[in-house]
Amino acid sequence: MQPGEVIERFRRTGALLEGHFVLTSGLHSAQYLQCALVLQHPSEAEAFGRAIAERFAGQHVETVVAPAIGGIIIGWEVARALGVRSVWTEREDGRMTLRRGFTVRPGESVLVVEDVITTGGSTRETIESLRAAGALVVGAASIIDRSGGRADVGVPRVALATLDVPALAPAACPQCAAGVPAVKPGSRKAVNREP
Repeated sequence: MQPGEVIERFRRTGALLEGHFVLTSGLHSAQYLQCALVLQHPSEAEAFGRAIAERFAGQHVETVVAPAIGGIIIGWEVARALGVRSVWTEREDGRMTLRRGFTVRPGESVLVVEDVITTGGSTRETIESLRAAGALVVGAASIIDRSGGRADVGVPRVALATLDVPALAPAACPQCAAGVPAVKPGSRKAVNREP
């Protein structure tokens, strides 16, 4: 799957939004990738999952781990394509951790899969949690890398498409300076307007 095809799938499903957005990281952006809108279509999710899995064929991945909530669907599809189990991490006391009885064994070979990487924070936290449990993290992947390739998560990382979309602190955001209300469409909170 080529990067242009990935972006076209986002456009076609209304998942590439334009406006003034607050990202999960707290940074502001003029574009937002609402992965839920593209991943609600099983054929799209399956295609992305297969494409990511192809990049890790032969690396003996035993488990795919996804940061909740955004990574759960694509993590499942990558795991399905690889024929391995799929688990996820969730925030507990502000940190990503395995919950719900999910475990990894020491030396278990895992792949961390996310929908979109901006700063890499959730992916890094997931990797730290897995390493603390003794897992061997062989890599990380996402459908979209919106950092322009700059996000460092401490392991080899691939993305199906890379965008270089500025993500700015509110104090440096021209739309904030112009008084344009920001919308937070992400998964941690319901859509809200911020002053």
